[in-house]
Amino acid sequence: MRSKISLILILILLQSCKTMYKTLSFSETPVPEVPDYTSSDYWAVLAGEYPKELISISGKSSDKEVDVFFIYPTLLTDKKDPAWNADLSRAELRDDVLNKSVKFQASSWAKAGNIYVPFYRQSHYKTYVPPFDLDGPPSWEIAYADVSKAFEYYLKHYNKGKGIIIAGHSQGSIMAKELIKNYFDGKDLQKLLVAAYLPGVRVKPDELGSVKAMNRPNAIGGFVAWNTFKKKNYPKTYEKWYKGGVTTNPITWDDRIETKLEEHLGTLNSDGKIYDSAVAVKVIDGLLWSTVPRIPKRFLLSFIKSYHFADVNLFWKDIEKNAQLRADQWTKLNISN
Repeated sequence: MRSKISLILILILLQSCKTMYKTLSFSETPVPEVPDYTSSDYWAVLAGEYPKELISISGKSSDKEVDVFFIYPTLLTDKKDPAWNADLSRAELRDDVLNKSVKFQASSWAKAGNIYVPFYRQSHYKTYVPPFDLDGPPSWEIAYADVSKAFEYYLKHYNKGKGIIIAGHSQGSIMAKELIKNYFDGKDLQKLLVAAYLPGVRVKPDELGSVKAMNRPNAIGGFVAWNTFKKKNYPKTYEKWYKGGVTTNPITWDDRIETKLEEHLGTLNSDGKIYDSAVAVKVIDGLLWSTVPRIPKRFLLSFIKSYHFADVNLFWKDIEKNAQLRADQWTKLNISN
C-alpha cells in the first residue's frame, strides 16, 4: 500500500512539472485582426500623446532630436489561453502593455527621445516552449509583420530625419534584431541609428552585420545586449540560448567585467521608486550575473535564479543616463553638419 501511495505521489509530481497549455494547433486557431497603424488606437505610445502610465514615471513629452521605437516583451503568457497571437481588441492585454512594459520599461528611454510603442500581435510564450515551438514560426511571422509595418509607418509619418534608438526586451528584442537586419544593416537608414538596446535575448557578435556591439558609453550606431541571472547561476538552456552572446555591462557600458554597488545608478521598483546602489554585476560568457537587488522584499528575490523579468528595471536609471549620453552624442555629430 505504501509503495502504491509513493508511486501516485511521484506521478503527480512529474505531471505538475510538465508545462501544460490549453491550445489547438496553429492551423486550427483563428488569426487576430491585422492592426491599422494609421489609427492612433493601435499605438500604445505616440510622441505628444503619452498615456498616463508613462507620464506617471517620466512626465509629459517634449520634442527631442531623437526618437525611441520600443517593442515590448512577451505579456501573453496564460497557460489557459489558447491563442497563438495577441488579439489587440482585448482590453486586458492592452492594459498589461501600458501598466507593465510602457510604465516600467519604455520609460527608461523617455528623457533620451520621443517614445513610440506600437501594439502588435505578439506571440504567446508557449511558442518558445517545446513541443509548442514547432508551431512557433508562423506565429512569429505574424508578430514581426506587425512590428515592421508599424516601423515603416513611423518612418514615413513621424521620423522626419531624427536619430533613432531601437529598444526592446525579450520577444521585443527578437523583433528588434529583425528590424536592424532588414532596415539598418548596410542601408541608408543606418546613419540615423543612435543605438539598439537588446536585453533579454542572445545576440551573437556578428549577428547584425555592420551594426556592431558597442563597448564605450558614448558610442553610437551599434547595439548593447545582456541577460541577467542571479550571481553564480546558469540556466539549463545556457549552452543553447545564452553562451557566446554579447554581454554588455549595463552599469559602466564598457569592457569592465565587474562593478561595485556604489556604481549602480538605480533600479525602478514596482512601487515606482528608484533605488540606487542596489546591485553589483559580473559579466561572464553570455550572461550578466547580478547580486540580489537591495530593494524592498529582496528576500523573495533571493529564491529566484533568473532575473530576466527585470533586465530593464534593474538598470533603469543606468539606461536612462546612457541613452541620454548616446542621444546627445548623435545630435552633436549630426545636427551641426
